[in-house]
Amino acid sequence: MRRRYPILRALAAQGIALALVALTAFLLVNFARVRLPWALLVLAQAGLAVGIGRRFGLTRWWGIFQALFLPALLGLNALALPPVAYLGAFLVVLLLNWNSFRHGVPLYLTSNAASLRLAELLREQAPEFRFIDLGCGLADPLCQLARLYPKARFTGVETAPLTFALAWLRALPRRNCRIRYRSLWRVPLAQYDVVYCFLSPLPMPALWQKAQAELRPGTWLISNTFGIPGVSPDQEIALADWRGTRLLVWKK
Repeated sequence: MRRRYPILRALAAQGIALALVALTAFLLVNFARVRLPWALLVLAQAGLAVGIGRRFGLTRWWGIFQALFLPALLGLNALALPPVAYLGAFLVVLLLNWNSFRHGVPLYLTSNAASLRLAELLREQAPEFRFIDLGCGLADPLCQLARLYPKARFTGVETAPLTFALAWLRALPRRNCRIRYRSLWRVPLAQYDVVYCFLSPLPMPALWQKAQAELRPGTWLISNTFGIPGVSPDQEIALADWRGTRLLVWKK
């Protein structure tokens, strides 16, 4: 449970935090005749959810979700939207983040700064290099790189249904870029010169084993932010952004 299904750990953290705050508020009202403001209770629940989520092994990216979950829920409730609107919002989030439920990989989007730095790295490749993005999300870096390197070939794979559909549509105008609905575990890597990913800590050990078995000599494996336990990268590039982004490069 600690290494799988982060969405379930996040919801568990929310439930525990809500129960603790509700119990505290109940005790204060009934035994001390103290009624805390709603805003303070909401802030306390958000802070507890973040802390409990960290104890459950959630990464700091999940802290944003944990902190905003209850305030956002209360804000939506105040709008008095019809039930179908909540159902629609849930389905959109589900279809965008399908891999978070199945494989513990949320929808992480590569920043523009990371894409530009990635483009600089690729200058060392031959003009007709082959590049694959494992879990390409909305295909931001793929579309940008395909424009900058028209002789290269770019492939993205994605299995979150709505994310795939949006990425596929975005890549249509690029003749040297294609998006495939396929699990990264079913993609042979030997045909590529550069393998890029922005996943989560959970699949990185297995990805390293797959890369070691399939990559040709000279191939690059580039991970955005998430390292491989026990394996130091050949090159590490830190970006000065709010995420603390790092590009980790292993050269076989």
